[in-house]
Amino acid sequence: MRTTPTVLIVDDEPDLLDLADLTLARMGLNVDRATTVQDALQHLKGRTYDLCLTDMRLPDGDGLEIVRNIGQHAPATPVAVITAFGSADNAVAALKAGAFDYLSKPISLDQLRTLVRTALKIPTENKETKAAGKANLIGESSPMRQIRVKIEKLARSQAPVYITGESGTGKEVAARMIHELGPRAEKPFLAVNCGAIPENLMESEFFGYRKGAFTGADADREGFFQAANGGTLFLDEVLDLPISMQVKLLRAIQERSVRKVGGTAEEPVDVRIISASHKNMAQAVDAGRFRHDLFYRLNVIDLRMPCLRERQKDIPLFVDHFLSRMAVAGHPPKISQDALDALRGYAFPGNVRELENILERAVALCDTDCISADDLNLVPDFHGDVEGEQLSLQDYLDRVERDKIMQALEQTKGNKTAAARVLGVTFRSLRYRVERLGIE
Repeated sequence: MRTTPTVLIVDDEPDLLDLADLTLARMGLNVDRATTVQDALQHLKGRTYDLCLTDMRLPDGDGLEIVRNIGQHAPATPVAVITAFGSADNAVAALKAGAFDYLSKPISLDQLRTLVRTALKIPTENKETKAAGKANLIGESSPMRQIRVKIEKLARSQAPVYITGESGTGKEVAARMIHELGPRAEKPFLAVNCGAIPENLMESEFFGYRKGAFTGADADREGFFQAANGGTLFLDEVLDLPISMQVKLLRAIQERSVRKVGGTAEEPVDVRIISASHKNMAQAVDAGRFRHDLFYRLNVIDLRMPCLRERQKDIPLFVDHFLSRMAVAGHPPKISQDALDALRGYAFPGNVRELENILERAVALCDTDCISADDLNLVPDFHGDVEGEQLSLQDYLDRVERDKIMQALEQTKGNKTAAARVLGVTFRSLRYRVERLGIE
């Protein structure tokens, strides 16, 4: 028989305690109350709670003491904090200390109920959640084992996560795993490539629009935030957002509400934000290309995805995985030892995505049932390789330039406007380079 969940509420305001107590009681939950840090710690010594909700400012100390105590002695217990209105620094500090989520005063009862429902659905057995998850990161190297452990921890939190790593390292796969191993797994996961959306359409794409808001708006439409409501919104290449959109994104994250283009009313939304980029966010902030306040909102917890060069031990596992997917009539292509050795010695500037493309090309062009090193047609490493040193300067630069443009076009799914933004050049300049290098 399942016992009724019990929540510990810590606050020195009697009215807020009564309101929260009544709200949770109507949800069928048991509630214990505390008014100080010491009172809360005494409660925590005597029993294990299903959820703790604590104010940040208490008469005898800081709510972070309670967050850290629970993290140390009862890590399976989610804890959320109540912060003063507009106190973003406190909220970020709490999330970094291990808080599950936060609420701002004055407390919205709808947000309180949503937080409680989300927190109490957090799975306690990692084995069950692993079995349920669909996304999977391949690899048994030490860096990948560490990544999996961190992802399981991140899945239990609602804190924003910023994923870094080179293009093709599996940032979106990691974001999906965080979503699927967490309490929002049954809700939508929506991935958005921020670099592929024209600037003049960004606001309507993110927040939706009302009928008649502009020419062509013949019906109401939801945006990314509404479509991901209750789930996770993954903002890939978030550093490509223009400053004007960064301001609107910051407000949506802070207020947890959005207003459609052409609309007058704010609509509450409940999404977890996971963002990613292959660029350095701190450098973008220093250069003035990214807002400092949005940086602190998104980069609460960072997750760095290792490049394939750092985990060569995993290359045979990837090869087996990709070749099994390319099987014809149940018979996967074979690969020779010399081909495997060549792959292990390759730098993989495009990481896992490049490895998959190399194998697809080799399977298509191979004349036998076994892929050889020659079939791989590996591009030489440009960083000091012998062939690169024998090229003329112009040929060498053309090859590097062509490679960078191809990576940008692949990243933006062929959108030249977005690719120009990624490369830091004008659209006209990119078009000229594409024609000159014969890329099309």
